[in-house]
Amino acid sequence: MNPANDSRVTAFVLLGLARGRELRLLLFLVFSAVYLVTVAGNLLIVAVVAAQPRLHTTMYFLLGNLSFLDFCYSTVTAPRMLVDLLAHNPTISLGACLTQLFFFHFIGGIKIFLLTVMAYDRYVAISQPLRYALLMNRTACGLLVAASWLGGFVHSIVQVGLTVRLPFCGPDRLDNFYCDVPQLIKLACSDTFVLELLMVSNNGLVTLLCFLLLLGSYTALLLMLRGRARAARRKALATCASHVAVVTLIFVPCIYIYARPFRTFPMDKAVSVLYTVVTPMLNPAIYTLRNKDMILAMKKLWGRQEGRPGHSEH
Repeated sequence: MNPANDSRVTAFVLLGLARGRELRLLLFLVFSAVYLVTVAGNLLIVAVVAAQPRLHTTMYFLLGNLSFLDFCYSTVTAPRMLVDLLAHNPTISLGACLTQLFFFHFIGGIKIFLLTVMAYDRYVAISQPLRYALLMNRTACGLLVAASWLGGFVHSIVQVGLTVRLPFCGPDRLDNFYCDVPQLIKLACSDTFVLELLMVSNNGLVTLLCFLLLLGSYTALLLMLRGRARAARRKALATCASHVAVVTLIFVPCIYIYARPFRTFPMDKAVSVLYTVVTPMLNPAIYTLRNKDMILAMKKLWGRQEGRPGHSEH
């Protein structure tokens, strides 16, 4: 350690996505629209699932939870990114940085575990339809969701616990638009080789194994569907296709970022934007455009709003 730099860093400069003023303004306009669509789309799904009795099933309960998590996940990073795009020299305190890191991994961890629960739900529904209501009752579903939240908390607190012990004595430039482990580790003024191995194991390898497990489960489901009636097979295929698309959009970028040594590559920021900002916007469209029940429920909810006295035409 250099004695001249033996002073604790209390804030970091976020280098963000771009340096030019015109480009930052353009990105602000684009990502403002993306964030508004994300909030509206995900909260709409939560409202529709809550308001329509026919959607009070396990599958849609889990979908509503995922949409709420997508809203929260985007909110952890997007508002701060938008403000920083307009700032001249955006900085973030160490405390705020660790707080953002905690919620980022907390919600991200819940999403990964919840997607596993959703895959299990579809597996039971297709493989054991007669026992589905018994195996995936409200109590079982609630416990699985609670376990997902607990798993996300444990995952996140481990990340923060390992990171908060790092000594930061300079440099203080964080090469990203939000705080995350790979960038913070690079700024530590100590040997972080063992810590990197722990982080890669905790993040990357676990994510990769979950992804392979999910792909295997959906492959097994597709094999089961071969002997079903055409109408039932088509409906199940549409649901599974939506799940696989969302799983791929979430897991593949995470594997790219975390399942390798923490080195900088040209595509890192683009991939980070994809899974922190863009993917939460796409999930509502993926789940609703091919889901007739959701579309019908939205139409009914819209019709109910139009039919209120305040919306009637005179």
